[in-house]
Amino acid sequence: MPRAKYRDADVDLIARMMRAEAEGEGNQGMLYVGNVIVNRLVANCSDFRDLRSVEDVIYQVQGGNYSFEAVQKGNLFYNRARPNEQKLARQVLDYWRDHPGKYALWYFNPYAPCPDTWYDQPFAGQFKNHCYYEPAAGTCPSIYT
Repeated sequence: MPRAKYRDADVDLIARMMRAEAEGEGNQGMLYVGNVIVNRLVANCSDFRDLRSVEDVIYQVQGGNYSFEAVQKGNLFYNRARPNEQKLARQVLDYWRDHPGKYALWYFNPYAPCPDTWYDQPFAGQFKNHCYYEPAAGTCPSIYT
């Protein structure tokens, strides 16, 4: 059973975002980004309450900006999804979860050492240039199921 219900269009959307956000970090880095996307879809807590579709997650606006920088800046996000990224996107939708992105709802590239917290969320770990953050204890139990 997949982690989230999805359509082919959702696979393409996640694949495009994974590439746009983490292509330079290889397949593993793209999987972590994809994992955060799916986590946001299934979490229904914190900043991600009432997100019902992959489109809701990808195009979510917070504080007047899209949650994912690649939506605003265009770059690779607006190119077609490639077969490799589509395969990776299906993996995260169906089953794939791994540390440091296993329970992460946030990531960013600080261009410096990862801070211990980010907007009061604890640091979960780092992969190459991206720092991953999980919800603070007790604030989002649905992410751990």
